[in-house]
Amino acid sequence: EVQLVESGGGVVQTGGSLRLSCTASGFTADDYAIGWFRQAPGTEREGVSCISKADGATYYADFVKGRFTITKDKRKNAVYLQMNKLQPEDTATYYCGTSFRPLGPTGERYIWYNRFEYDRWGPGTQVTVSS
Repeated sequence: EVQLVESGGGVVQTGGSLRLSCTASGFTADDYAIGWFRQAPGTEREGVSCISKADGATYYADFVKGRFTITKDKRKNAVYLQMNKLQPEDTATYYCGTSFRPLGPTGERYIWYNRFEYDRWGPGTQVTVSS
C-alpha cells in the first residue's frame, strides 16, 4: 500500500523541541520532493519546509528559518523535521506531502510552498506548544 505517515507530534512548552517523522511505504521517498506543511484551525495549509528530489536542496519558510531543520534518511525511506525553539504560534497539525515536480524557490516554475504542487499527503500529526 502506498502511503505517508507522520509521527512525533505532541505537547511541548515554549522553547522546547520536537522531531517529526514522515515515513513512506509502497514507494521510494527519494524519488520525490518531500514537503512539510502545517495547518491551524481556520487557516490555510502553509508551507514550512521542503527537501527537493533533484539535489537535496532544502527550503524553509521565513518564520522557521534558524529553528527548524529538514533532513532525509534514504535507508529508512523517511524525512524528518527537527523543530527547535518552538513557539505557541507553531501550534498546528503538521503534514508531509510528496511531489514529483522539480520544486524550487520563488520564481521557479514549481514553487515548494504551493500546496497544490503536492500529490500525496499523510494524515498529519498534532503539535501543541504551550505558553
